[in-house]
Amino acid sequence: MEGCVVDQRKKREIGFWWSILPLVLMILVMIITVVKLKEGPHMPLIVGTAIASLVAWRHGFSWKEIEEMMYKGIRLALPAVIIIMLVGLVIGSWMGGGIVATMIFYGLKIITPSWFLVAIALICAIVSLAIGSSWSTMATIGVAGMGIGLSMGIPAGMVAGAVISGAYFGDKMSPLSDTTNLAAGLTGTDLFDHIKHMLYTTIPGLLIALGVFTFLGRRFGSGEAELTSIANTSQVMQESFVISPWLLLVPLAVIVMVAMKIPAVPALIVGIIMGFLAHVTLQSGTFTDALGALQSGFAIETGNQLVDKLFNGGGLDSMMYTVSMTIVAMTFGGILEYSGMLRAIMKQLLKVVKSTSTLIISTIGACVMTNATCSEQYVSIVVPSRMFSKTYKDMGLNSKNLSRALEDGGTLTSVFIPWNTCGVFIFGTLGVSVVEYGPYAILNFAVPLISILYALTGFTVVKMTSEEMVEMNEQEAKLELEAQLE
Repeated sequence: MEGCVVDQRKKREIGFWWSILPLVLMILVMIITVVKLKEGPHMPLIVGTAIASLVAWRHGFSWKEIEEMMYKGIRLALPAVIIIMLVGLVIGSWMGGGIVATMIFYGLKIITPSWFLVAIALICAIVSLAIGSSWSTMATIGVAGMGIGLSMGIPAGMVAGAVISGAYFGDKMSPLSDTTNLAAGLTGTDLFDHIKHMLYTTIPGLLIALGVFTFLGRRFGSGEAELTSIANTSQVMQESFVISPWLLLVPLAVIVMVAMKIPAVPALIVGIIMGFLAHVTLQSGTFTDALGALQSGFAIETGNQLVDKLFNGGGLDSMMYTVSMTIVAMTFGGILEYSGMLRAIMKQLLKVVKSTSTLIISTIGACVMTNATCSEQYVSIVVPSRMFSKTYKDMGLNSKNLSRALEDGGTLTSVFIPWNTCGVFIFGTLGVSVVEYGPYAILNFAVPLISILYALTGFTVVKMTSEEMVEMNEQEAKLELEAQLE
């Protein structure tokens, strides 16, 4: 066909060493750029994408095919990109509408600094358990929690760590959570069997987190200077905003809508509209002011440095750094996934599987690796589930062992990868980097470690019963017959 260039090179399977090369070089460039030069992670991800593209091209893929891999990766992240942009609008409208100020004001009244970390972790856990979404919890309760904690003189990393620990507990354990349903569905595990099996790792993880937050909280709130700072912050907020308990209906409405299984996008849009209306009515802002808060964020000058820091921000523009990093990360992940490089890495990982313990530990490791390479929490559940499912069956293990390992390793560790969609969302929403909150996201690293400990000891590792083995063999024989008939 005229104008069409046909690539005559023969495609070859990409081996392990070629497959791991883009990842290793990207991480090396990332360490130099982020740690040494104190720059963002965009450029290292672009370098990794370029190297992965060259490796794929060298093994016979055309540039058109490589571009399509990038587009597929980006398409995976589009729902996350939309949510990220809407959250920027939510924060801008809620700042301008006095909603965040109201939540912080009443939070300062009812929560003591020494118990704040424990309280915010539990509140986020309850809300996330009810609505099944860590992102929605962090975008509402989490934003207010950051303001309350900073007003009490608690470091931002600690506050964010407590918010994340609580939010991801609910996200992992809620029957409404998408990741919980995804892990159960992909492995053929009953949803509630899956949740019950996760209790063994997640409840101890939460108790450890609460214990650490109790210990950390003991050094806050005992000094007169801290109490004076809280009083001054509350007074400045009252002078700068109309504080009303009626404004608490706005976040409550969003939480109730999500809990009723209304999709996140329309629920957040309703929250944006309510915040916008609060800005132009209760706070007496002009339409221009309210629109400006949506686009470029809310701006205020009170003379109080802490209040100005708390309430200057939000808006669509504030999320563009996060959106661009998500897109760049997903182009890199798309090439690794669809060129077969990730499969080659996973295949090598399977070679070390000699026992039940190494299988479960390898599954958790594969989930962490997929979070780092493909930059998307859902992919970290989907890919390892495909790779390890047959091995679990061959070893006679109940599928709920796999579903739990996928969540322990995939759902929770996504927050530790700065370029993962979860890492960039947290940075954009809470304004805290992985380096700051990582050591305090206690639940998120405690649960995988507990899961590894159980694998080594065999505790709660469940074998299939003879009846389940027979049923599985019959089902596989039926599927094989259907495939032959087709």
